[in-house]
Amino acid sequence: MRAVRYDMPMMLAIIGGSPSRFRPFVDLYQRAYDQIGRPARPLGVHSPGHVAPTDAEAMEEAEKGHTALRNRIGAERGWPPAQPGDFAREVSHGAMFVGAPETVARKIAATIRTLGLKRFDMKYSQGTMPHEAMMRSIELYGTKVIPMVRDILATDKAA
Repeated sequence: MRAVRYDMPMMLAIIGGSPSRFRPFVDLYQRAYDQIGRPARPLGVHSPGHVAPTDAEAMEEAEKGHTALRNRIGAERGWPPAQPGDFAREVSHGAMFVGAPETVARKIAATIRTLGLKRFDMKYSQGTMPHEAMMRSIELYGTKVIPMVRDILATDKAA
């Protein structure tokens, strides 16, 4: 509501759970703009992710650092420690955009479709991940993932 009041675009920081569960916030944002008689400003999402040449490599590189960071932050916020399988569930059905370029591109495109986004930002650091792995992730995101997402969405429009 505050974003609408000040006529600002909105970014949703989705750090856990299925991105689809944020649809009510998108709908509220759009309804609020409808009520003031203006077109809604663009929406975006900011979520954590990691890209590597293969799904297995991305999972292996990201899990340890992500879990350590999640447990440190969780302890500060009163959350229980991460359980076995939590990371894999976030990757398969939640807010973690981790995998090979094709895997990450498909998940981003699905999130864009589901929420009607104009922008997607990926937080590329995963706690204590080595610098080289982060740099490679950024390179793959820019050179492979983004063009694939654009192609997927262009195919949607053409169909």
